[in-house]
This record gives sequence, structure tokens and C-alpha cells, in this order.
Amino acid sequence: MYIVIVGAGDIGTPLIEVATSGGNEVVVVERDEERAERAATYDCLVINDDATVKETLVDAGADRADALISTTDRDAVNIMVCLLSQELEVPNVVSVVHDPDHMSLFERIGVNTMQNPQRLIAEYLYRAVERPSIVDYMQVGEQAEVFEIDVAPDAPIAGHTIADAVESGVLEDGAFVVAIERSEAETPVVPRGDTTIRAGDRVTVYTADGATEDITAAFGGQTD
Repeated sequence: MYIVIVGAGDIGTPLIEVATSGGNEVVVVERDEERAERAATYDCLVINDDATVKETLVDAGADRADALISTTDRDAVNIMVCLLSQELEVPNVVSVVHDPDHMSLFERIGVNTMQNPQRLIAEYLYRAVERPSIVDYMQVGEQAEVFEIDVAPDAPIAGHTIADAVESGVLEDGAFVVAIERSEAETPVVPRGDTTIRAGDRVTVYTADGATEDITAAFGGQTD
């Protein structure tokens, strides 16, 4: 792919490394001279100029790019870059959004967005303290979550089939076991109603209301 990356800061630099390592043709636009020089150490073309000027994006080949990703630390700059990219008919425009209140603005103009990664990292670290039994998680929409959790030996759900757990109320409504990893199984177990949850299983759970204490407690997870 031909990719234009705007910004070579804390977010843009790792992206440049990933994109160039993937064999893509990458052009970087960075206004700061020092950052531009650092970006030039990667296998990419670097333009040390202002990406909010349409001619700069034209020089970067945005009018023939497959994608443009704006990663600067200012939402105002990112939105301007995205608007210019749309004028140049870039088929896939993606931007980092730092202020959650600005998310709807980007969405209204049809830009794919990603929340500030630094905030996502902070939320992940907080979750690791708040719910230490959760191995990994991903938020879906405003409230729903998908998370992985290990089933403790004395977990209320251990030894029950999924159907029994739902019927008895051990597993709350709105929570669904979508995958099970077992040490003796080469591939994840596809859960069904008659599948028994065992101690030591690592289960992937989807829950409409997030990983609440009641839900994690079913798997023997710590709640405090």
C-alpha cells in the first residue's frame, strides 16, 4: 500500500516502523525538523512541511495514496488534514483523536478514528489493578466488553455446563462465553450449552454491561 503518515511523534514513529516493516510505500509529513530527521532513519520519504497546507499533501502523493493516517497531538490539525485528504479523495482516512468530545466531529465527516493511545494504555493499567484476574480485555462500544479470565479452582462456574450456569444464575444475563482455551487442547474450544467450564480454563467472555464484579466473581476472579 501507499500510505501517508502525518506526524512523527510518540504515536507516529512506531506507526512508521510498523508500516515500513510491512513492505508498504510510506511517506511521512512532519513539520518539526528534528522529528523529521528521526523519521528519515526509516525506509520512507519524509517531507518536512505543514500538512494543513493542501499543496504539502499533494507533494506527499496523497491524491494517489491508498490511506492517510494523521497522528499529530492536536485534534485541530488532525481534522484539517482529514478534510484536505477527503478533498484529495484518499480512500481510507484514519486519525487519532485526543479529546473524546471531538470524536463525533471526526465521525460526522466520515473519518475512521482511534482514541488517544496514551489514554487507552492508562485505562488498561487501571483495569489491571481494578480487576487483576482479567488477563486481557477490549471495550466494545460505550459499555460492552470482551475479556479473558482464568477460571479459579473454587470458581462458582467450575464444573457447570454453560447452560446450567445461565439457568442457575451463576452466569448473568448479557454475559456469553465465546471461547475456551485448555492446556490439553491444541485449538480453542468452541463453547456450547452443554460445554462444561473447568478450573484452569482461560475463557473469553462477552458482556453487554462490562466486566462487573458479579460477572468476574463467577469465574473466581478477585473483585477488589
